[in-house]
Amino acid sequence: MTAVVEATNVAKAYGETVALSDASLSVESGEVYALIGPNGAGKTTLVRALTGTLDPDSGAVRILEQSPTEIDRDRLGVLPQDFSPPDRLTAQELLTYYAGLYDDPRDPADVLADVGLVDAGETWYENLSGGQQRRACVGATLVNDPDVLVLDEPTTGIDPAGRRTIWRLIENLTAAGTTVLLTTHDMAEAERLADRVGLLANGSLVAQGTPAALIADHAGSSQLTIETPAPMSAFDDLAFPVTESTGTGRQSQANGVVVRDIEPAEIATVVTYLETNNLTYSGLAWAEPDLEDVYLTLADATERERTAAETETDTDTQDANATQTGETA
Repeated sequence: MTAVVEATNVAKAYGETVALSDASLSVESGEVYALIGPNGAGKTTLVRALTGTLDPDSGAVRILEQSPTEIDRDRLGVLPQDFSPPDRLTAQELLTYYAGLYDDPRDPADVLADVGLVDAGETWYENLSGGQQRRACVGATLVNDPDVLVLDEPTTGIDPAGRRTIWRLIENLTAAGTTVLLTTHDMAEAERLADRVGLLANGSLVAQGTPAALIADHAGSSQLTIETPAPMSAFDDLAFPVTESTGTGRQSQANGVVVRDIEPAEIATVVTYLETNNLTYSGLAWAEPDLEDVYLTLADATERERTAAETETDTDTQDANATQTGETA
């Protein structure tokens, strides 16, 4: 199948700052692809390169088998991270204005309903709440009924109810064949919407795959945390692997043990063990890994690698300077 959105070995630097380094991805027709990663990882730079608002230093980008600067704009919808429409237009007027830029637009009233703003249609943009403003901006990208939709953090600032409105809208669009590339910091959003996810860190795509595959490969196992003063040795005869609780990550308690690779149905076995051995405990917390664990694991590993590389470079530079100074002396 031909990729609808494609980046091949894209690189971009701003002076000495490398924003992208050989980033490659492809998005198939009707797919939702979510880009996740820390602030400054290069997500917005990659989106701008893909949509033709920025020229990469090297590499190639294609949308619908064309250069993004040559594509029929009726087929593409783009929501930038920063988008500031005129304040003194109502939500209805705003969508009507953008609809007027295309040859065969959707009815702005229908789009207003899609983004949940029917009751706010006559409200000036400046008087909408932050979440309503963002939903109006999402609506502005939909008036041309695009084949490809690129959304840079579409639900930023939107309340939970409004966020779910946008999620359902994206799901309906992809069910009808629209291809969606989005960036997000919301791991629940990525896990719910995305067919595939790419983690961008320090300008490179360090992992790509379905949410389930990434979780299986990088997030570790399910775990049961037992809040207990009992020592590790008290669990020597338990049939599950046990480690000390670190007090970090998903568990905040400082004292306790963690039982790994355990399913909910097996928790009763642990409770029985605790009671049989008269072990005191104040709480049990079971958790299975999710996309947030993938994010934290891979982003942290990439940052450690970057720091180690910088330290090695600094050390080499210092050694070279010291050698040069010695030779000069």
